[in-house]
Parts: sequence; C-alpha cells; structure tokens
Amino acid sequence: MDEIEVRAVSKYVRMSPQKVRLVVNQVRGRGADEALTMLKFMPQAAAKPVYKTIRSAVANAEENEGLSKEDLYIARITADGGPTRRWRRFGARGRFKPIRKRSTHITVVLKEREIE
Repeated sequence: MDEIEVRAVSKYVRMSPQKVRLVVNQVRGRGADEALTMLKFMPQAAAKPVYKTIRSAVANAEENEGLSKEDLYIARITADGGPTRRWRRFGARGRFKPIRKRSTHITVVLKEREIE
C-alpha cells in the first residue's frame, strides 16, 4: 500500500525564518491534533501562521483524501527563507542604515499513522 502525503504551503509570511523555525521545531513529528493544541497556547507571534498552515493541511486531508484528523501526524515541516525586502532608514551625517524585511515559506506534509 502506498502512503498518502498531504501538503499545505504558506508563502511570503512576513516574519523571519529564524523565528518561525523556533516554533516549527516544537511541533515536528507530533500528531496533528496535538500540534494544533500546542500552537494555540504558544506566546510566539510565529505560532499563528504555523497553526493556519497545519490546519489547512488537515482540511486538505479530510476533504480531498477522506482521512481522519486523529490518524494524521506531521511527517515533514519546514520554514524556508522567502525573498528579503530591502528597506532604508536615513541616519545622521548623511549615512543610511539598511533594514532587511525577511519573509518565510512554511511547508507542512502530513501522513497517516500506521495502525497495527
């Protein structure tokens, strides 16, 4: 039997990948239900877009593949760097201070747990 993979991707999330990875590392390998519950109570701002992406992947699994939410677990989750928007702030004596506004692509892959 071939294992079914269900994915969801959030692109161009206006948050640095480093901050998102701190949240992503907490939920990697956990059950989808457990991960969503954890993310709901995390204080980090990055928890919200990660929560939305996982919830979207779960909805894809239920709607498109007919899988149940309880059997799903996070097989793979990554927070990759997206494009960086360069910004500038002018400093004293005609200098200028560059600001890099980073973005992130969040990818979630869910699989069904093997029941033996």
